[in-house]
Amino acid sequence: MDIDPALLTIARGHFAGDDRVTFVEADLTAPGWTERLPHVSYDAVVTATALHWLDTEPLRRLYGTLAGVLREGGVFLNADHMEDDSAPRVNAALQALHARRQEEQRRQGASDWVDWWQAVADDPVLAGAAAERFALLGDPREPRTGEGRRDRPTLTRWHVETLLEQGFREARQVWCSASDALVAALR
Repeated sequence: MDIDPALLTIARGHFAGDDRVTFVEADLTAPGWTERLPHVSYDAVVTATALHWLDTEPLRRLYGTLAGVLREGGVFLNADHMEDDSAPRVNAALQALHARRQEEQRRQGASDWVDWWQAVADDPVLAGAAAERFALLGDPREPRTGEGRRDRPTLTRWHVETLLEQGFREARQVWCSASDALVAALR
């Protein structure tokens, strides 16, 4: 499931011919998106670097909706850009190390976010879907001037507390790095 035409095109190409995979184009912040799902309930919902785009209230509502589509005992895993604020000095050291590694990788020719989207836009198979994506969600290759900090929760603590508040029985951070974390929740 995604709203991004370019990412859906890549996924459809990757999973072409795999009858175990169903693609759903939906906006997780729009009312009724669950009606597009092929099933009423699920054993697991897994997200990766998708939900950090959502502001606080839409994300809170989404967590409640996910609690509703997971069967009793079902699991939700969210791997995303989140931080554990329990050790700020350790975080600062890890972030500095992470920044140095990224800088070194970039010097060695690794693509960054802007480079990756440029390659997608230049690809003859993906160019049309990329143009749709840019019209719908904005063009990541363009600097975001004037866009202030959005109300996007970044602390794992917020995610855990909100999952519990929205109907999950258990929730906790199960892994983290300098910039990312994995939160697991059981229904």
